[in-house]
Amino acid sequence: MPTAVSSASPSPSVPSPPAPRSRALMPDWLRDPRVWRTEVLAGLVVALALIPEAIAFSVIAGVDPALGLFASFTMAVTTAIVGGRRAMISAATGAVALVIAPVSREHGVPFLIATVVLAGLFQIALGIVGVAKLMRYVPRPVLVGSVNSLAALVFLAQLPETRNVPTSVYGLIAAGIVLLVLFPKVTTLVPAPLVTITALTLVTVAAGIAVPTVGDRGALPSALPVPGLPDVPFTLGTLATIAPYALAVALVGLVESLLTAKLVDDLTDTSSSKRRESIGQGVANVVTGLFGGMGGCAVIGQTMMNVKVAGARTRLSTFLSGVFLMVLCVVLGPLVSRIPMAALVAVMVIVSVAAFDWESVAPRTLRRTPAGETVVMLVTLACVLVSHNLALGVVVGSVTAALVFARRVARRTEVTSVTDPDGTTVVHRVSGELFFASAEAFAERFDPAGDPDRVVIDLSAAHVSDASAVAALEAVEAAYARHGKTVELTGLAPADAALRDRLGTGMSTGTGGSGSVSTVSGPDAGAGAGAGAGAGAGAVSGH
Repeated sequence: MPTAVSSASPSPSVPSPPAPRSRALMPDWLRDPRVWRTEVLAGLVVALALIPEAIAFSVIAGVDPALGLFASFTMAVTTAIVGGRRAMISAATGAVALVIAPVSREHGVPFLIATVVLAGLFQIALGIVGVAKLMRYVPRPVLVGSVNSLAALVFLAQLPETRNVPTSVYGLIAAGIVLLVLFPKVTTLVPAPLVTITALTLVTVAAGIAVPTVGDRGALPSALPVPGLPDVPFTLGTLATIAPYALAVALVGLVESLLTAKLVDDLTDTSSSKRRESIGQGVANVVTGLFGGMGGCAVIGQTMMNVKVAGARTRLSTFLSGVFLMVLCVVLGPLVSRIPMAALVAVMVIVSVAAFDWESVAPRTLRRTPAGETVVMLVTLACVLVSHNLALGVVVGSVTAALVFARRVARRTEVTSVTDPDGTTVVHRVSGELFFASAEAFAERFDPAGDPDRVVIDLSAAHVSDASAVAALEAVEAAYARHGKTVELTGLAPADAALRDRLGTGMSTGTGGSGSVSTVSGPDAGAGAGAGAGAGAGAVSGH
């Protein structure tokens, strides 16, 4: 009789159905209500802060306030989609306004719009060729000085709002700062800036306090921007007129955006694609120009508000900041116009304080930091504060850092002399980097007249870096040859020997009076020189 199979025997496991592809591609934060609350409220706070600044930058550029507001809208929305740094805010900025203002003043708004479009194309091209990689050569003291200078500029930009104003403005600013500091200690469910702006607006409206408001800065647009090509002749003459300004806008915008992206990277312990950010900034400026905006780049003040104060971390806050800005202007314009400027000043003061790297100027930090790095940071800070040009500050700071570095490396180049007991041979052991900054001092450390007839220059611990170093070696060789003495170069690394052969003028072939010059390269050459010098009983001197 056949044996019955027990129904309890294990059955093959059935794989669970795969998750839908759309769900697999969806970021986890999209399903987290807490993230949505943080991102939405952060976007709203940033939008409120963007409005008065966009209007102010429009005045600097000499255009209608609508152009600055349109720029903030399109820059934020576009970079949220194509940018490389999540949660970073791009909008109309003072740096771009200062560069582009002469175009509006001398040629008119259509040429300004064309300049913005061309600047975007330049940024796309620079992003494609990898100009963002140059940021790795910007030293940390320059980055710190740039961040501190931008934080200081944000603070200084608030000072005009405290001049020739009613006394009540000072009370509102003080109350706003206190609320911004204390409210996060009670709860973080709602951003303190949003609470502060709402509370001070209600107080001024309910009490009928007459203070400067957002509406006093300029009229808000009542309709969405319409795309179109700039109304300029498409000729080489137009290109020649706008190209210098467009290139300046592109460079200033990229420098400020990439520095801000690096700052957000450090704050959030995450990385971002600087190449994508460069291209994204270009795309955003092209879109902004086609929609009639004045152009822009990343703004450190609103970015710090979004990331550090409101706690945003995704592209949603950036996208919503642009959307809310247009909604507030077009739909809620009359209400937004009644927001007191004192509330926004209080918010930006706290943002500037939070953005400044106070640790970099703390006495204990300054005591342990090399003086050269402190000088680089202060030079960058001063240059940006005086010129209001971040790109210029970065260039000046980087050049200063390069000079400080060259001086530091040059001072580490040493020549130690060892004479053999019978006094017929001297070995000069060279250590350090031989390059343009150390070449002159290197050549002065030899005594062709007083040295013995046989001279060995041991370069096994040195590196010949450039044409100045090669010229210094040949000058030393020629000086010994004029005194009829034999010079032997040893320890040259293969790459250094190849550089010397390529750039030299032939001294190594043994010409010049009765003296001669020979070269021994390779890893064992230095050891041979040391053995031949009888170093055990030699006298050490530094010429």
